[in-house]
Amino acid sequence: MTDDDAPTPGLPAPPPPGAGALPPGTYDGVAVLVTGGGTGLGKAIATEFARLGADLVIAGRKQEHLKAAEHHLSALGGRVLTAECDIRDPDRIAEVFDLAEDAYGLPQVLINNAAANFPVPAEDMSPNAWRTVVDITLNGTYFMSREFGRRHLGARTPGSIVNVGASYAWTGGPGYAHSAAAKAGVKNLVETLAVEWGPYGIQVNGLVPGLMPHEDMTADIRANLDRVRAADVRQPALRVGAPRELGWAATFLASPYARFISGHTLVVDGANWQRRDLVTPEVVPIREQLGRGPFDGS
Repeated sequence: MTDDDAPTPGLPAPPPPGAGALPPGTYDGVAVLVTGGGTGLGKAIATEFARLGADLVIAGRKQEHLKAAEHHLSALGGRVLTAECDIRDPDRIAEVFDLAEDAYGLPQVLINNAAANFPVPAEDMSPNAWRTVVDITLNGTYFMSREFGRRHLGARTPGSIVNVGASYAWTGGPGYAHSAAAKAGVKNLVETLAVEWGPYGIQVNGLVPGLMPHEDMTADIRANLDRVRAADVRQPALRVGAPRELGWAATFLASPYARFISGHTLVVDGANWQRRDLVTPEVVPIREQLGRGPFDGS
């Protein structure tokens, strides 16, 4: 075998955009509510539900993102309802569910994708920064799940919840103490609610993305990527992920084909979070990694 005949290293590339992981029409007549679905990975998840026929409710805080998502998703042929919503506000959440029910009936699927995050050393983090990230990521996920669960319990109907998490819920996340703690809570919420609500027909799962670059990445995440050369070779898969791969996983977990999967968190990152070196690398303090000088006590 010559070098030209050698197989391509790493995991194969995914099928092209527009390919389906489930039968066409899997979500015909099914209402799916996605928080933070106006941009990035949330929009990628909503896109795959739309391709499969879902009626979509996209909740987010910024009208311009909602309008752009509505334009994108409507072009795929489905119905799209957008609603401004701060998921820290249980009263507004109830209003959004009312709007969804008026338009499509009670959503059968809830994708809790909305979250807050930014890198900062723990000693530099303000109390307000901690509260904001935990309030959006953990409390907001709970408030959305609670509203969904109460309505389905009252109607005696089944449903499916998918919470988007992070792998540092298991490992901790230096530079992300607020987000890592909140995502650990989200993972635990998956496991707790799956047991509590399973008898009533509600399955609850988690979904963790790996590195999946997209056009809506925040400036801090983009800056971190720009500082790192050759992101592909830093993954065991020898490539980064495509946002549609997360969408395919979400549509499967919430589908009729995954009804016996509940209380599970699926990591879609090409095994990156499980990698270990034979020789432990030198420790680089998080302040140095973020380009910050010594802590001066202020």
